[in-house]
Amino acid sequence: MAYDELLADRIREVLKAKKIGTEEKKMMGGLCFMVNDKMCMGVIKGNMMARIDPDIYEDALNKTGCLKMDFTGRPMKGFVFIEPEGVDLESDLEYWIDLCLEYNPKAKSSKKRKK
Repeated sequence: MAYDELLADRIREVLKAKKIGTEEKKMMGGLCFMVNDKMCMGVIKGNMMARIDPDIYEDALNKTGCLKMDFTGRPMKGFVFIEPEGVDLESDLEYWIDLCLEYNPKAKSSKKRKK
């Protein structure tokens, strides 16, 4: 299993209900949802990946199921993983999606690679 398809479908449904346009990209061994050409959230294995405001990063780590996103041995501030118990309830999933969408307008875009 590369990523949790059910969780990806749940995220799609919330974004659709909120009328948020997204582009999906497979990256980092999972699925990322791009909003306004910026990585916003995703699913990696069984966890949700969330890009949130770095100013609330430390507080977010106190929420159920929230972990530092750490691929390289160095956590990425502003990016967190939420384990399944942190998004079991629809209200919890929507909470994390709302945090991602709230930060998205302030987030920096990745530099585009020249082809």
